[in-house]
Amino acid sequence: MNPFILALLLSSLGLGTMLTFASSHWLLAWMGLEINTLAIIPLMARHHHPRAVEATTKYFLTQATAAATILFASTTNAWLVGEWDILQLSHPLATTATMLALALKIGLAPFHFWLPEVLQGLDLTTGLILSTWQKLGPFALILQMAPASNSTLLILIGLLSTLVGGWGGLNQTQLRKILAYSSIAHLGWMILIIQFAPSLALLNFVLYLIMTSATFLSFKTSTATNINMLALSWTKTPILATLTTLALLSLGGLPPFTGFMPKWLILQELTKQELPLTATLLALSALLSLYFYLRLCYSMTLTLSPATLNTTSPWRLSSTQPALPLSLTMIGTLTLLPLTPAIKALLAL
Repeated sequence: MNPFILALLLSSLGLGTMLTFASSHWLLAWMGLEINTLAIIPLMARHHHPRAVEATTKYFLTQATAAATILFASTTNAWLVGEWDILQLSHPLATTATMLALALKIGLAPFHFWLPEVLQGLDLTTGLILSTWQKLGPFALILQMAPASNSTLLILIGLLSTLVGGWGGLNQTQLRKILAYSSIAHLGWMILIIQFAPSLALLNFVLYLIMTSATFLSFKTSTATNINMLALSWTKTPILATLTTLALLSLGGLPPFTGFMPKWLILQELTKQELPLTATLLALSALLSLYFYLRLCYSMTLTLSPATLNTTSPWRLSSTQPALPLSLTMIGTLTLLPLTPAIKALLAL
Protein backbone atom coordinates (compact mmCIF):
# COMPACT_ATOMS: atom_id res chain seq x y z
CA MET A 1 0.00 0.00 0.00
CA ASN A 2 1.21 3.51 -0.85
CA PRO A 3 2.67 5.07 2.33
CA PHE A 4 0.72 8.31 1.77
CA ILE A 5 -2.55 6.38 1.52
CA LEU A 6 -1.59 4.40 4.64
CA ALA A 7 -0.84 7.63 6.54
CA LEU A 8 -4.20 9.09 5.41
CA LEU A 9 -6.11 6.01 6.59
CA LEU A 10 -4.34 5.85 9.95
CA SER A 11 -4.90 9.57 10.56
CA SER A 12 -8.58 9.09 9.65
CA LEU A 13 -8.75 6.30 12.22
CA GLY A 14 -7.40 8.67 14.84
CA LEU A 15 -9.69 11.49 13.72
CA GLY A 16 -12.81 9.31 13.93
CA THR A 17 -11.98 8.14 17.44
CA MET A 18 -11.10 11.63 18.67
CA LEU A 19 -14.33 13.01 17.19
CA THR A 20 -16.34 10.41 19.09
CA PHE A 21 -14.39 11.16 22.29
CA ALA A 22 -14.94 14.92 22.01
CA SER A 23 -18.60 14.94 20.96
CA SER A 24 -21.58 15.52 23.24
CA HIS A 25 -24.06 15.34 20.33
CA TRP A 26 -25.22 11.97 19.00
CA LEU A 27 -24.88 13.03 15.36
CA LEU A 28 -21.21 13.96 15.82
CA ALA A 29 -20.52 10.74 17.74
CA TRP A 30 -22.14 8.75 14.93
CA MET A 31 -20.02 10.60 12.36
CA GLY A 32 -16.86 9.73 14.31
CA LEU A 33 -17.81 6.04 14.36
CA GLU A 34 -18.50 6.10 10.62
CA ILE A 35 -15.16 7.75 9.80
CA ASN A 36 -13.50 5.07 11.90
CA THR A 37 -15.27 2.25 10.04
CA LEU A 38 -14.59 3.66 6.58
CA ALA A 39 -10.90 4.21 7.41
CA ILE A 40 -10.22 0.63 8.50
CA ILE A 41 -12.01 -1.09 5.60
CA PRO A 42 -9.20 -0.45 3.03
CA LEU A 43 -6.66 -1.62 5.63
CA MET A 44 -8.59 -4.87 6.07
CA ALA A 45 -8.88 -5.56 2.32
CA ARG A 46 -5.39 -4.40 1.29
CA HIS A 47 -4.04 -7.95 0.67
CA HIS A 48 -6.82 -8.71 -1.86
CA HIS A 49 -7.08 -12.26 -0.53
CA PRO A 50 -10.59 -13.80 -0.79
CA ARG A 51 -10.62 -14.42 2.97
CA ALA A 52 -9.66 -10.81 3.70
CA VAL A 53 -12.32 -9.48 1.32
CA GLU A 54 -14.93 -11.74 2.95
CA ALA A 55 -13.92 -10.52 6.42
CA THR A 56 -14.10 -6.91 5.22
CA THR A 57 -17.59 -7.42 3.79
CA LYS A 58 -18.84 -9.03 7.01
CA TYR A 59 -17.34 -6.23 9.08
CA PHE A 60 -18.83 -3.51 6.90
CA LEU A 61 -22.34 -4.99 6.99
CA THR A 62 -22.22 -5.49 10.76
CA GLN A 63 -20.91 -1.99 11.46
CA ALA A 64 -23.41 -0.44 9.04
CA THR A 65 -26.27 -2.20 10.87
CA ALA A 66 -25.00 -0.99 14.25
CA ALA A 67 -24.49 2.59 12.98
CA ALA A 68 -27.99 2.69 11.47
CA THR A 69 -29.45 1.48 14.78
CA ILE A 70 -27.54 4.17 16.72
CA LEU A 71 -28.81 6.85 14.35
CA PHE A 72 -32.37 5.52 14.60
CA ALA A 73 -32.25 5.35 18.42
CA SER A 74 -30.78 8.84 18.85
CA THR A 75 -33.34 10.29 16.40
CA THR A 76 -36.12 8.53 18.31
CA ASN A 77 -34.86 10.04 21.57
CA ALA A 78 -34.72 13.51 19.97
CA TRP A 79 -38.27 13.04 18.66
CA LEU A 80 -39.75 11.80 21.96
CA VAL A 81 -37.70 13.79 24.50
CA GLY A 82 -36.27 16.65 22.43
CA GLU A 83 -32.62 15.98 23.35
CA TRP A 84 -29.63 15.13 21.12
CA ASP A 85 -27.15 15.26 24.01
CA ILE A 86 -25.40 11.93 24.75
CA LEU A 87 -25.86 12.31 28.52
CA GLN A 88 -29.57 13.12 28.01
CA LEU A 89 -30.45 9.80 26.35
CA SER A 90 -33.34 9.05 28.69
CA HIS A 91 -36.11 7.26 26.79
CA PRO A 92 -36.06 3.48 27.58
CA LEU A 93 -36.52 2.43 23.94
CA ALA A 94 -33.71 4.68 22.69
CA THR A 95 -31.39 3.70 25.56
CA THR A 96 -31.88 -0.05 25.04
CA ALA A 97 -31.55 0.16 21.24
CA THR A 98 -28.35 2.24 21.49
CA MET A 99 -26.77 -0.09 24.05
CA LEU A 100 -27.53 -3.14 21.89
CA ALA A 101 -26.13 -1.37 18.81
CA LEU A 102 -22.91 -0.49 20.66
CA ALA A 103 -22.70 -4.10 21.89
CA LEU A 104 -22.91 -5.19 18.24
CA LYS A 105 -20.19 -2.69 17.30
CA ILE A 106 -17.62 -4.03 19.76
CA GLY A 107 -18.65 -7.69 19.56
CA LEU A 108 -20.38 -8.40 22.88
CA ALA A 109 -22.52 -11.55 23.17
CA PRO A 110 -25.12 -12.32 21.89
CA PHE A 111 -23.95 -10.08 18.98
CA HIS A 112 -20.46 -11.58 18.89
CA PHE A 113 -21.00 -13.83 15.84
CA TRP A 114 -19.01 -11.61 13.44
CA LEU A 115 -15.87 -10.99 15.49
CA PRO A 116 -14.08 -14.41 15.34
CA GLU A 117 -14.80 -14.79 11.61
CA VAL A 118 -13.66 -11.27 10.74
CA LEU A 119 -10.50 -11.48 12.86
CA GLN A 120 -9.59 -14.83 11.29
CA GLY A 121 -9.55 -13.26 7.81
CA LEU A 122 -7.12 -10.46 8.75
CA ASP A 123 -3.38 -10.28 9.24
CA LEU A 124 -2.13 -9.83 12.81
CA THR A 125 -1.40 -6.10 12.47
CA THR A 126 -4.91 -5.21 11.27
CA GLY A 127 -6.33 -7.67 13.80
CA LEU A 128 -4.51 -5.76 16.54
CA ILE A 129 -6.09 -2.48 15.39
CA LEU A 130 -9.53 -4.13 15.26
CA SER A 131 -9.15 -5.63 18.74
CA THR A 132 -7.85 -2.45 20.42
CA TRP A 133 -8.23 0.90 18.67
CA GLN A 134 -11.62 0.16 17.07
CA LYS A 135 -13.16 -0.48 20.49
CA LEU A 136 -12.17 2.91 21.94
CA GLY A 137 -15.02 4.98 20.44
CA PRO A 138 -17.93 2.62 21.20
CA PHE A 139 -16.57 1.95 24.70
CA ALA A 140 -16.42 5.70 25.42
CA LEU A 141 -20.10 5.97 24.44
CA ILE A 142 -21.04 2.96 26.60
CA LEU A 143 -19.16 4.54 29.52
CA GLN A 144 -21.24 7.73 29.18
CA MET A 145 -24.51 5.82 28.75
CA ALA A 146 -24.04 3.33 31.58
CA PRO A 147 -25.70 5.36 34.39
CA ALA A 148 -28.94 5.70 32.38
CA SER A 149 -28.99 2.13 31.05
CA ASN A 150 -31.00 -0.85 32.25
CA SER A 151 -28.82 -2.54 34.88
CA THR A 152 -30.37 -5.98 34.27
CA LEU A 153 -29.58 -5.74 30.55
CA LEU A 154 -25.94 -4.83 31.26
CA ILE A 155 -25.54 -7.71 33.73
CA LEU A 156 -27.06 -10.20 31.28
CA ILE A 157 -24.88 -9.01 28.37
CA GLY A 158 -21.78 -9.07 30.59
CA LEU A 159 -22.43 -12.56 31.97
CA LEU A 160 -23.32 -13.96 28.55
CA SER A 161 -20.17 -12.44 27.02
CA THR A 162 -17.88 -13.94 29.66
CA LEU A 163 -19.48 -17.39 29.28
CA VAL A 164 -19.51 -17.27 25.46
CA GLY A 165 -15.92 -16.00 25.44
CA GLY A 166 -14.91 -18.90 27.67
CA TRP A 167 -16.83 -21.69 25.93
CA GLY A 168 -16.18 -20.44 22.40
CA GLY A 169 -12.40 -20.50 22.71
CA LEU A 170 -12.16 -24.06 24.03
CA ASN A 171 -12.29 -25.86 20.67
CA GLN A 172 -10.28 -23.40 18.57
CA THR A 173 -6.88 -24.00 16.99
CA GLN A 174 -6.50 -20.63 15.21
CA LEU A 175 -4.80 -17.99 17.36
CA ARG A 176 -6.82 -15.09 15.94
CA LYS A 177 -10.11 -16.80 16.80
CA ILE A 178 -8.83 -17.56 20.31
CA LEU A 179 -7.91 -13.89 20.76
CA ALA A 180 -11.37 -12.90 19.45
CA TYR A 181 -13.09 -15.01 22.11
CA SER A 182 -10.63 -13.65 24.67
CA SER A 183 -11.72 -10.14 23.66
CA ILE A 184 -15.41 -11.05 24.07
CA ALA A 185 -14.76 -12.44 27.57
CA HIS A 186 -12.73 -9.41 28.70
CA LEU A 187 -15.35 -6.96 27.41
CA GLY A 188 -17.98 -8.94 29.32
CA TRP A 189 -16.11 -8.24 32.58
CA MET A 190 -16.01 -4.52 31.74
CA ILE A 191 -19.70 -4.24 30.83
CA LEU A 192 -20.70 -6.05 34.01
CA ILE A 193 -18.87 -3.65 36.31
CA ILE A 194 -19.38 -0.45 34.30
CA GLN A 195 -22.61 0.57 36.09
CA PHE A 196 -21.19 0.04 39.60
CA ALA A 197 -17.65 1.40 39.14
CA PRO A 198 -17.01 3.14 35.79
CA SER A 199 -13.43 3.98 36.75
CA LEU A 200 -12.75 0.28 37.38
CA ALA A 201 -14.19 -0.62 33.97
CA LEU A 202 -11.92 2.00 32.38
CA LEU A 203 -8.89 0.57 34.22
CA ASN A 204 -9.82 -2.91 33.00
CA PHE A 205 -10.10 -1.61 29.44
CA VAL A 206 -6.67 0.06 29.54
CA LEU A 207 -5.05 -3.11 30.92
CA TYR A 208 -6.88 -5.19 28.29
CA LEU A 209 -5.40 -2.95 25.56
CA ILE A 210 -1.88 -3.43 26.97
CA MET A 211 -2.16 -7.21 27.36
CA THR A 212 -3.83 -7.81 23.99
CA SER A 213 -1.26 -5.62 22.22
CA ALA A 214 1.58 -7.59 23.82
CA THR A 215 0.03 -10.91 22.74
CA PHE A 216 -0.67 -9.81 19.15
CA LEU A 217 2.82 -8.33 18.76
CA SER A 218 4.40 -11.50 20.16
CA PHE A 219 2.54 -13.69 17.67
CA LYS A 220 3.44 -11.27 14.88
CA THR A 221 7.14 -11.39 15.79
CA SER A 222 7.13 -15.21 15.84
CA THR A 223 4.86 -15.32 12.70
CA ALA A 224 2.45 -17.75 14.38
CA THR A 225 -1.20 -18.01 13.35
CA ASN A 226 -2.26 -21.40 14.78
CA ILE A 227 -1.42 -23.67 17.70
CA ASN A 228 0.77 -26.01 15.63
CA MET A 229 3.06 -23.12 14.64
CA LEU A 230 3.55 -22.29 18.33
CA ALA A 231 5.45 -25.57 18.74
CA LEU A 232 8.29 -23.98 16.73
CA SER A 233 8.49 -20.94 19.01
CA TRP A 234 10.80 -22.44 21.62
CA THR A 235 13.28 -23.58 18.97
CA LYS A 236 13.21 -20.28 17.08
CA THR A 237 12.92 -17.63 19.81
CA PRO A 238 13.20 -19.07 23.34
CA ILE A 239 13.13 -15.74 25.21
CA LEU A 240 10.08 -14.47 23.30
CA ALA A 241 8.35 -17.83 23.82
CA THR A 242 8.87 -17.51 27.58
CA LEU A 243 7.56 -13.93 27.67
CA THR A 244 4.56 -14.80 25.48
CA THR A 245 3.68 -17.67 27.83
CA LEU A 246 3.72 -15.29 30.79
CA ALA A 247 1.63 -12.75 28.81
CA LEU A 248 -0.98 -15.45 28.11
CA LEU A 249 -1.11 -16.31 31.82
CA SER A 250 -1.58 -12.60 32.51
CA LEU A 251 -4.49 -12.51 30.03
CA GLY A 252 -5.96 -15.47 31.91
CA GLY A 253 -5.83 -13.47 35.15
CA LEU A 254 -3.23 -15.39 37.14
CA PRO A 255 -1.15 -13.70 39.86
CA PRO A 256 1.51 -12.29 40.08
CA PHE A 257 0.83 -10.74 36.64
CA THR A 258 -1.07 -7.58 35.67
CA GLY A 259 -4.18 -9.45 34.43
CA PHE A 260 -4.99 -10.54 37.98
CA MET A 261 -5.57 -6.92 39.09
CA PRO A 262 -8.83 -6.10 37.22
CA LYS A 263 -10.38 -9.50 37.98
CA TRP A 264 -9.53 -9.18 41.65
CA LEU A 265 -10.93 -5.64 41.92
CA ILE A 266 -14.08 -6.49 39.92
CA LEU A 267 -14.90 -9.54 42.04
CA GLN A 268 -14.32 -7.42 45.16
CA GLU A 269 -16.69 -4.72 43.85
CA LEU A 270 -19.39 -7.24 42.92
CA THR A 271 -19.18 -8.70 46.44
CA LYS A 272 -19.65 -5.20 47.86
CA GLN A 273 -22.71 -4.75 45.62
CA GLU A 274 -24.17 -7.99 47.09
CA LEU A 275 -24.06 -9.92 43.83
CA PRO A 276 -22.40 -13.19 44.96
CA LEU A 277 -23.98 -15.37 42.24
CA THR A 278 -22.79 -13.04 39.49
CA ALA A 279 -19.28 -12.97 40.98
CA THR A 280 -19.24 -16.79 41.18
CA LEU A 281 -20.30 -17.18 37.54
CA LEU A 282 -17.63 -14.67 36.50
CA ALA A 283 -14.93 -16.54 38.39
CA LEU A 284 -16.01 -19.86 36.81
CA SER A 285 -16.01 -18.31 33.32
CA ALA A 286 -12.45 -17.11 33.98
CA LEU A 287 -11.49 -20.78 34.47
CA LEU A 288 -12.84 -21.58 31.00
CA SER A 289 -10.70 -18.85 29.47
CA LEU A 290 -7.68 -19.97 31.49
CA TYR A 291 -7.99 -23.46 30.00
CA PHE A 292 -7.44 -22.34 26.42
CA TYR A 293 -4.65 -19.97 27.46
CA LEU A 294 -2.94 -22.92 29.13
CA ARG A 295 -3.32 -24.91 25.90
CA LEU A 296 -1.33 -22.23 24.11
CA CYS A 297 1.28 -22.17 26.90
CA TYR A 298 1.62 -25.95 26.67
CA SER A 299 2.15 -25.77 22.90
CA MET A 300 4.78 -23.05 23.26
CA THR A 301 6.89 -24.36 26.13
CA LEU A 302 6.25 -28.07 26.67
CA THR A 303 6.29 -29.33 23.08
CA LEU A 304 9.19 -29.33 20.66
CA SER A 305 9.17 -29.31 16.89
CA PRO A 306 9.68 -32.86 15.47
CA ALA A 307 12.31 -31.59 12.99
CA THR A 308 15.67 -30.26 14.07
CA LEU A 309 16.67 -26.92 12.57
CA ASN A 310 19.97 -27.33 10.73
CA THR A 311 20.34 -23.64 9.92
CA THR A 312 21.50 -20.79 12.16
CA SER A 313 19.03 -20.27 15.00
CA PRO A 314 16.74 -17.36 14.11
CA TRP A 315 17.22 -15.78 17.52
CA ARG A 316 20.88 -15.23 16.61
CA LEU A 317 19.84 -13.05 13.66
CA SER A 318 18.84 -9.41 14.01
CA SER A 319 15.10 -8.85 13.61
CA THR A 320 13.77 -6.23 11.22
CA GLN A 321 10.61 -5.64 13.28
CA PRO A 322 10.51 -2.75 15.79
CA ALA A 323 10.97 -4.11 19.31
CA LEU A 324 9.93 -1.04 21.34
CA PRO A 325 6.11 -1.51 21.19
CA LEU A 326 6.43 -5.18 22.12
CA SER A 327 8.89 -4.39 24.94
CA LEU A 328 6.70 -1.67 26.49
CA THR A 329 3.44 -3.62 26.31
CA MET A 330 5.13 -6.78 27.63
CA ILE A 331 6.54 -4.88 30.63
CA GLY A 332 3.05 -3.50 31.32
CA THR A 333 1.50 -6.96 30.94
CA LEU A 334 3.81 -8.60 33.45
CA THR A 335 4.74 -6.04 36.11
CA LEU A 336 1.84 -3.73 37.06
CA LEU A 337 0.25 -5.86 39.81
CA PRO A 338 2.45 -4.43 42.65
CA LEU A 339 1.10 -0.96 41.74
CA THR A 340 -2.48 -2.00 42.63
CA PRO A 341 -2.66 0.08 45.89
CA ALA A 342 -1.45 3.21 44.04
CA ILE A 343 -3.91 2.62 41.19
CA LYS A 344 -6.78 2.10 43.66
CA ALA A 345 -5.84 5.38 45.36
CA LEU A 346 -5.90 7.15 41.98
CA LEU A 347 -9.33 5.67 41.18
CA ALA A 348 -10.65 6.90 44.52
CA LEU A 349 -9.73 10.53 43.73
